[in-house]
Amino acid sequence: MSQHEQDDQEREFDLAWADGAEHKEPSARARMLAARWKENPPGPVPFRPDPEYVSSRHRSSWISTALVLGCVAAVILLLGYVNFRAPY
Repeated sequence: MSQHEQDDQEREFDLAWADGAEHKEPSARARMLAARWKENPPGPVPFRPDPEYVSSRHRSSWISTALVLGCVAAVILLLGYVNFRAPY
């Protein structure tokens, strides 16, 4: 058996041993959040945003799109006008 195969078997054994543990310690972030929330619990957070917020954001995206396309069209027309008026 090569060293690489032996390392793989030891790693699999360690993972199986760790997964089979009865008590699993929480991560450092989970412990930090639990301590913070114990003193100052977070407020409720809605799963979905308010419909008014979504509709206004949707509307503003159309306005910005129309503004950009209008500017592009104006530049194209201006360049065409300048090219048309330029003497040859």
